[in-house]
Amino acid sequence: MNNGCICCTVRGDLIRIIEALMRRRDRFDSIGLADPAPVAQTFFVDEDVRSKTRLDSIITVADAKHLLDELDRAPEAQEQLAFADTIILNKTDFVNGDKLAAVEERIRRINPTASILRSERCNLDIASLLDRNAFDLDRILEVEPDFLDEDHDHEHDSHVTSFSLVEREPMDPARFFNWLQSTTRAFGMDTLRMKGIISFAGDDDRYVVQGVHMLMEGDHQRPWKVGEERVTRLVFIGRNLPKDIISDGFSKCRAAREAAE
Repeated sequence: MNNGCICCTVRGDLIRIIEALMRRRDRFDSIGLADPAPVAQTFFVDEDVRSKTRLDSIITVADAKHLLDELDRAPEAQEQLAFADTIILNKTDFVNGDKLAAVEERIRRINPTASILRSERCNLDIASLLDRNAFDLDRILEVEPDFLDEDHDHEHDSHVTSFSLVEREPMDPARFFNWLQSTTRAFGMDTLRMKGIISFAGDDDRYVVQGVHMLMEGDHQRPWKVGEERVTRLVFIGRNLPKDIISDGFSKCRAAREAAE
């Protein structure tokens, strides 16, 4: 690998390296990578890589003792937290309960969707970190957590913001996909992660979407369950995203607007 670090290479080198590793497939169980964005995007766009490997999840280790002091000085640290599906909050034995709660609250302001695992000396069972299927459309948001409710906006961090959009009226597919494409073109470079569940008019299946920067993917997941509330929920995490503009376009995707117009 160039400079001995896979995160410093361009995506073309990443593809070449993975192809070489596949020739030694019996000698390892998984591949760990550093810089999340270009790596994740590679799995979105390269079919050969996707056919041979699976992007399982993005894991970030955070220092509970020093994180609050460093975040405002290090936008890169905020982005690492924003990209994560799982955050290992390490050195928890160096802080008291109030400080630990403050650290977790700050993390939640940046990334309301990630799992936070507390640890000392990273003493976690490796099995708890693997096979999480965080990028599997069949599993994404399978258990709908509270962070996708309207009451959970996290817009007050200095660099990375997050917010959720909720709509209880069914969405019009054409309107929604046009809005999503235009939003991606306008704000994709600043959208670090996006994921959600869509309720389309006349569709008995839940539709799920996820994205990293300019790249989005989506598919039908499963039928809506009997008695399950058919609600559209999206969460955006990014660099100072304009919630008012994104929310206004989102609200215009309602299928019920057709009758009014």
